[in-house]
Amino acid sequence: MAHEVDLLVVGAGPTGLFAAYYAGFRGMSVALVDALPEPGGQVTAMYPEKMIFDVAGFPEIRGRDLIAALVEQAEQYGPRYLLGRPAVSLSDVDGGLLVDVGEGEEVRAGAVLVTVGIGEFTPRPLPAGGEWIGKGVVHFIPELSAHSGHDVVVVGGGDSAFDWALALQPVARSVTLVHRRTRFRAHEGLVAKVEQLGIPLIVPAEVAEIRGDAAGLIEVAIDVDGQRRVLPAQTVVAALGFTADLGPIEAWGLDLEKRSILVDTTMRTSRARVYAAGDVAAYPGKVKLIATGFGEAATAVNNIAVELNPDAHLFPGHSSNLS
Repeated sequence: MAHEVDLLVVGAGPTGLFAAYYAGFRGMSVALVDALPEPGGQVTAMYPEKMIFDVAGFPEIRGRDLIAALVEQAEQYGPRYLLGRPAVSLSDVDGGLLVDVGEGEEVRAGAVLVTVGIGEFTPRPLPAGGEWIGKGVVHFIPELSAHSGHDVVVVGGGDSAFDWALALQPVARSVTLVHRRTRFRAHEGLVAKVEQLGIPLIVPAEVAEIRGDAAGLIEVAIDVDGQRRVLPAQTVVAALGFTADLGPIEAWGLDLEKRSILVDTTMRTSRARVYAAGDVAAYPGKVKLIATGFGEAATAVNNIAVELNPDAHLFPGHSSNLS
């Protein structure tokens, strides 16, 4: 089965969703493909309940609320979603591009915009937690309410670990953060907030054993300065970071630099009719923020509009001028 659109957006995170809206505003037909089963990218998969602070106009906004608003914004132009499948291969065909999206389906597009963020990510495992993954040991928390009344142990020392501790503190019976070092990678402001709430920080400590029964987790044994301590736990959050790569996109013949795609000032890559925006795009002075991705998406789409139709104007006018 083949889908035909003006623009294929590879990656349905915040940048990709805004690109879909803006391309619709520019009169393009759009499809979005993403390996994840629902839109939102890393926000949906990793921190839907966390507050985001770098979106213009919002002092703070919950991750899932931001995604819902972006989906609603894009929906007025009816983008086609191809979710739960990767963009496998890219080939040139009759002045356009053909992308294999698996399951016997292909997308023929005038241009492709890659907005895959950090790419395909794999959480780093908690050595003692292997047999309990999905049965009390989790890497991400789609629903905070699922852990209401639990004793929660968060393992890690980065921003994510402290974010989860802050998010879970209002709903959990108890939250304890365990880290193998005395120093944290997390932002000082996050550490200060956790300390102000009185959330215990146990350092330096290693998770030695996780215990439970058929009903789920019961407790976590940790080693602290040569001493064994046992903490009650029905949830263990393994916030140990993740590894990431671009997957099949690495074989698309694009100029890459450390898992990022090099672009020029129009967000064009080294391959004709292929553009990139958001965290995956690289250029001198790049700052990786959601807000940056929104601007890059608009820049890419406006330049794609001219490439697909040389009679089009690069600057379409302000959306506020529409009646």
